[in-house]
Amino acid sequence: MTLPEKAKKVLDVLEKEYPDARIALNFKTPLELLIATILSAQCTDERINKTTPALFKRYKKAEGFAEADLKELEGYISSINFFRNKAKNIRACCKKIVDEFEGKIPDTLEGLVTLPGVGRKTANIILGSAFGKDAIAVDTHVKRVSNRIGLAASDNPDKIEQGLCKIIPRKRWVKVTILLILHGRNICIAKKPKCEICPVKRYCAYFRNIVNVKR
Repeated sequence: MTLPEKAKKVLDVLEKEYPDARIALNFKTPLELLIATILSAQCTDERINKTTPALFKRYKKAEGFAEADLKELEGYISSINFFRNKAKNIRACCKKIVDEFEGKIPDTLEGLVTLPGVGRKTANIILGSAFGKDAIAVDTHVKRVSNRIGLAASDNPDKIEQGLCKIIPRKRWVKVTILLILHGRNICIAKKPKCEICPVKRYCAYFRNIVNVKR
């Protein structure tokens, strides 16, 4: 079985397993998803979704975040890990959006990664889920699951992204990100993955190695 064939079979199974798959962060605009994604680093989506309603009610546009009093902004996100650094990044990010992008979130990878606090992973999440563009975002779940299954063989997120883009059709790039994240959170967890109940174990290199070891 070739890697593209394997990827197709895995995605077909996961789409049936998670028929309502969608990004877990709540947002209405590209700006809201950008802010929520910056906040989500080393924090649960559940916590972010509890925090952002009041935040987005107070600051509705990039100009608002750019001009925000730092202490006030920190107060809105104080329940989130590393809130002080994230507040600085959000304000600096939005200031650049106002100064260099006329207050609009850039809709290109090249533009997004110039923003403070925005790396390639965050940029690809914005492109895929806010702008509907074909993009694969590699977070810790995508990295772990793709390596375990055997769709990737690298610790480098950029190389994993490049590899997945080669074996997965463009029209499925956004969906594969969400599916692998969901699978990583529910079944293919970091410690003691639930291999016995995994719907894609027949295609998984990690599971095959476990079986061989037990033999």
